[in-house]
Amino acid sequence: MKNDFSSLKELHEYYAVNNNCKLKNIATQPVYEITPPSSGIVFIGEAPGKNEDLQGKPFVGAAGKFLDQLLKGIGFTRNDVYVSNTVKYRPPENRDPTDLEKDSCRVWLNAELLFIQPKVIVPLGKHALARFVPDTAITVVHGNPYSHPSGIPIFPMYHPAAALYNPNLREVLQKDFEKLKEFLNKGGKLLENSIEDSSGFSKQSKQDIDELLKL
Repeated sequence: MKNDFSSLKELHEYYAVNNNCKLKNIATQPVYEITPPSSGIVFIGEAPGKNEDLQGKPFVGAAGKFLDQLLKGIGFTRNDVYVSNTVKYRPPENRDPTDLEKDSCRVWLNAELLFIQPKVIVPLGKHALARFVPDTAITVVHGNPYSHPSGIPIFPMYHPAAALYNPNLREVLQKDFEKLKEFLNKGGKLLENSIEDSSGFSKQSKQDIDELLKL
């Protein structure tokens, strides 16, 4: 396994070949970004949709436009942040990704986060939430900062797509983004997280990536 990447582009091109996700056999292409975020903020959704599959970039559809609005509301642009997904390929008919599909992209996401070294990770929706704050629900934890064995704060939110189907969530997301801004500016107490120490990507160097690959 290669472990000395000079850029995110190189990392993604490597894992686009070296992964076992069956979705790559039916998707148009993998979906990812190649520029580390100047803000240190990493948003993680569940899986690409139709527009993302065609363009090869995350969050370019209606949910992406709403994300842009939410970011603008707290003084950021998409160029300031990084957006990824638990699965790098579009599931058929935009169905939920399976556990097997998420597991097959797990090492890819670990390597991605190890390279970026985020200041905060924002899981969007239940699938990303389960990856970082398991055994709970987005309705319970959204808008609050949680601890993580990696040392990186986790700040869960609803997925912007949910607000497209439930307009009441638009205001909820706007308030949660304001909370995120306040947390970034002032910090705050981290709530306890039940997750086991299974991915110490923030405390590991690139030379330690082999340990991540075993997870």
